[in-house]
Amino acid sequence: MKAIQITSAGGPFELVERELPAPPPAWVRIRVHACGICHSDMLAKEGHWPGVQYPRVPGHEVAGVIDEPGANVTTWKKGQRVGVGWYGGHCGVCNPCRRGQFIHCANGAITGFSRDGGYAEYMIAPAQALALIPDELTFAEAAPLMCAGVTTFNALRHAGAQPGDLVAVQAIGGLGHLGVQYASKFGFRTVAISRGTKARELALQLGAHAYIDSETQNPAEALQAMGGAKVILATSPSAKAMTALVGGLGLEGRLLVVGASAEPIEISPIQLIVGMHSVQGWASGIATDSEDTMAFSALAGVRPMIETFPLERAPEAYDRMTSGKARFRVVLTM
Repeated sequence: MKAIQITSAGGPFELVERELPAPPPAWVRIRVHACGICHSDMLAKEGHWPGVQYPRVPGHEVAGVIDEPGANVTTWKKGQRVGVGWYGGHCGVCNPCRRGQFIHCANGAITGFSRDGGYAEYMIAPAQALALIPDELTFAEAAPLMCAGVTTFNALRHAGAQPGDLVAVQAIGGLGHLGVQYASKFGFRTVAISRGTKARELALQLGAHAYIDSETQNPAEALQAMGGAKVILATSPSAKAMTALVGGLGLEGRLLVVGASAEPIEISPIQLIVGMHSVQGWASGIATDSEDTMAFSALAGVRPMIETFPLERAPEAYDRMTSGKARFRVVLTM
């Protein structure tokens, strides 16, 4: 099989030939049809994620079909359409694992990081990491939902907002363009926030009921004029931009952070106390969350906007993603 691997931290992508992996008991081999390129793949490529062993095949937005079930796999069959995301399985030993907090486990298996991922024609994965892909979704559409999709869908459905509540989505990018769609389909009064006027038309097409141009308006004041946001989904990796949104929260409002930034978000104790506000981070989810995401997307008509590249052009596709010019998710097709 063909695969794209990284042989050392910070090294280039290499197209190599590998033997087909055999699935051990309770695992399956997947013929990969599509794999999204996520910004967090950079952590594996550049060596910023602890414990990555090289060579490593990255990719945690995988969509394909089961090619061969391993021994003791009884709930999945050959030929089923499945996805594999960031969550790559758990052991069930430690307390967090037993409580279902698999995504937070430092020793947990992470697709494309602690085990090989989907930048390849085939890969293996534990059966517990699989999510069923509905027939209504193409493989290329399903792939980004395994990370960008489940992150925004899962965050919003657990955010505490009710239909009719004011929910703002900051930035119309790889995460935000999905967040706007989910927020609208959930029945929230959806406000999109981005810089400039170019994103306005797209935001409204995606389902936003209103648009705030953060270049010409103070987004916090604009949200307060609308009554204050119950939830602000912050998708841009800018702590400064997130800080500017805090004042837009309504009573018991929540700033829900999914955009990764190493810089601190600034919020005063007075802001937290007076408005009974909260700030919460959210990581993607487990296999059942991914399955829920895809099922809802198929039902409600939510689709990622994608650019596709063949596997052999993975370096070019990765550069397209890191440049910020992609609109909005880059997907490798096999």
